[in-house]
Amino acid sequence: MMEMRAGLFQQQTTSLNMTQGLVQAISLLQYSMFDLSNYIQEKANENPLIDVEDHYTKDIIVDKVQVKSTEFTYNHNDSTLSPFDFIDGERRNLHDHLINQIHLQHLSKIEVERLSYFIFHVNEDGYLTQNVKGLCGELEIPTEEGEHLLLLLQSLEPVGVGARNLQECLLLQLRKKSARDMVAEVIVSHYIEMFAARQWKMIAKELSITLHEIQKVHDLIQTLQPRPGVNYSSDVPKYIIADVSVIEVDGELIVTVNDEYMPKVRLNAEYKSLLTEKNIDIHHYIKEKYEELQWLLKSINQRQVTLYRVAKAIVEVQKDYFYQGSQALKPLTLRQIAEEIDIHESTVSRITSNKYIETPRGLFELKYFFTNAISGTHNSPTTSSYVKEIIKGIIEKENKLKPLSDQTIMQLLNQDHQIDLSRRVIAKYRDDINIPSSSNRKRFIEEERDT
Repeated sequence: MMEMRAGLFQQQTTSLNMTQGLVQAISLLQYSMFDLSNYIQEKANENPLIDVEDHYTKDIIVDKVQVKSTEFTYNHNDSTLSPFDFIDGERRNLHDHLINQIHLQHLSKIEVERLSYFIFHVNEDGYLTQNVKGLCGELEIPTEEGEHLLLLLQSLEPVGVGARNLQECLLLQLRKKSARDMVAEVIVSHYIEMFAARQWKMIAKELSITLHEIQKVHDLIQTLQPRPGVNYSSDVPKYIIADVSVIEVDGELIVTVNDEYMPKVRLNAEYKSLLTEKNIDIHHYIKEKYEELQWLLKSINQRQVTLYRVAKAIVEVQKDYFYQGSQALKPLTLRQIAEEIDIHESTVSRITSNKYIETPRGLFELKYFFTNAISGTHNSPTTSSYVKEIIKGIIEKENKLKPLSDQTIMQLLNQDHQIDLSRRVIAKYRDDINIPSSSNRKRFIEEERDT
């Protein structure tokens, strides 16, 4: 039997310690352009030696003419100017929009105050987030007055605002249509769950109407807005900035890393003289901050170089795609690229995360070009992305009155494209591209076409 006892022993081991600088370098690899800009700005706020020149401070270039930013004063005697030129272009949020409307109505001061209280319990989608009874209790008013305030709120624009659920939101919009559809109102009022589950035959039987009429109700509801406040969202629109670009020059694909939108990092000239400071404490502090600056510059440069090498390797493998389209997309894995440029697979994963590439065929996430080969093809290896494109094309051409089942799509793939996949895989690919099943695609009347 082995004897176990406590004691002190010496032992040599080898381990990898992640320094703060190494963690920073790894983090920079996976940052998007937006995240990287924010990170650089944060570092500049912490380190007085870091000077950041943001790309937005550049002069505006319009038709190759340099335009300087200047102050502008309004001359009332200038007949060429219009008051509309001075309208604030900033998006107004939903609350402001609703408050402005109630001030235009003939309401008492107390009604405006209480209705405003209701308005500030409306979320950005346009729904009232608290029940009327609770709001009445907080305002210490009768429930009857609260119901009146709710009606006033629901009479405002956009139509559907102030609803307490999706069902009420749709009803409000249906009731305000110039040509009201009573069948649609009845279905939304009493059969909304059955309608969503496409139990249309049961609804048709109970209401003694045809499936054609229910199809018309479905088409009408598709025109309604389930989120009436969406156009008044205070969120600033987010735009994707491509990290890499690919252009064709004389038949050759050229890869470039976009540095235009990245803040320029440099040594702050005002603090440069302190590098030779004699005071030990100041010298130590400045030296530490200078080393942080140097490491940041090195990490950014390493990120850009790695991004270029990975993007160039991807374009080299997938170059046929840029000329022929998705059918030429080849199976590609992270490991293949890692081995090609002699870096770790995890590095490839990080540098392709949240990065976009601008190409002659559009804007794509770098991850788009990594796709696995699928088995069951009689010709050259085929990717799942290409099969999804084929499935999408088949469904777009189907008879909507008799949509194709997954079994039929499976047979068409085998027959026309020599791709042999199971029905389960077809269903999975269809779900991946957000196409509903055949039963949910089925229509009972022909779609109206513009003449």
